[in-house]
Order: sequence, then structure tokens, then C-alpha cells
Amino acid sequence: MIPPLAGIETNFSYNGGVTYIVREYQPADFEALWKLDQACFAPGIAYSRRELMTYIARRSAFTLLAQRADESGRILHSADAIGGFITADLGRTRNGHIITIDVAESARRSGVGSLLLSSAEDRLRQAGCDEVRLETAVDNVGALAFYKRHQYFLTRTVPQYYANGLDAFVLKKELRSQGAGA
Repeated sequence: MIPPLAGIETNFSYNGGVTYIVREYQPADFEALWKLDQACFAPGIAYSRRELMTYIARRSAFTLLAQRADESGRILHSADAIGGFITADLGRTRNGHIITIDVAESARRSGVGSLLLSSAEDRLRQAGCDEVRLETAVDNVGALAFYKRHQYFLTRTVPQYYANGLDAFVLKKELRSQGAGA
């Protein structure tokens, strides 16, 4: 059994007791994460296997998964057990970067995305990051509303950011004034 992360909120229940545990990425997770990324994003936005592996394998990056668990907190290993994942990078300047956040369709609007995002923000904050940034497609209305709820603000637009020619918004959130002890 892979232990849940210590020191962060790891359980989230909804719809009659479905629980998700946030845990660290393991290499055996890769194929499931790549398939989830393909399901979450359109061609030209979804990562190739090589791209996703490169981001996950960065020395300064970490990947967290939200995985279903039974009533006793034991992680389930069924095909649909992974509710989502997030990959973030600490970067050289200690300004965090959310590389991707992917939530399975069956877990959307249930709090899994918020759980993953807050877990990653906590990790970045603990590492000394003052801010975190991310990119999202300009036409991804759901993601833009999600990030607005989580206090991310538009900083600029990057023309033709994605391989399919779509522009991206760069969003940023200040971390230094938030969290315990701040």
C-alpha cells in the first residue's frame, strides 16, 4: 500500500462516502495518467507520452494523485480508481508552476480538482514558493472559472501557445500571504 501524504488534508468524501486519498506518483501510474490526460484534453493540448514523462521526471517537479479508497482508507486499484492528478514544478526561482491538472470526468465537480490544487499549493508553499503560475487555453471556460474560485488572476496572454495554435492565458496566485503561519 502506498501511504497517503502526511501533513495535508487527504480525504474527500462526496456522493455517499466516496473517499479520495492524495498520494505521490509512482512509475507504475504512468500509463493510467497518460490515458487520463488524453481523455481530459483535445489533441494539440494533451501531452504526448514523451512530454508527460519529461514533465513528471523533472528533478524539481512532483506529481500527486487523487485515488479512491475504501471506508478504512485502503487505496483501491480498480481501473477507475484514479480521480485525477496534478504535476507541478518548483522551478529554479522557487516560483511554482502547475504543469497540468487532470480530473477524470466521473470525478469532476466533486472537489477532487480542488483537493489536488490545494495539495500542490501546500507543497509549493512549504518549499518556499511565493507564487504559482499556470497556463490554460483561452476557450477553457470551466478551467477559468475553477481557477478564479481559487484566487488565480490573469497576468498575460500567450499567442499560439498550444500545438493546435490556440492561445493561452497565464494565471498567477500569490502564496506567501496564505496558509498556516503566514
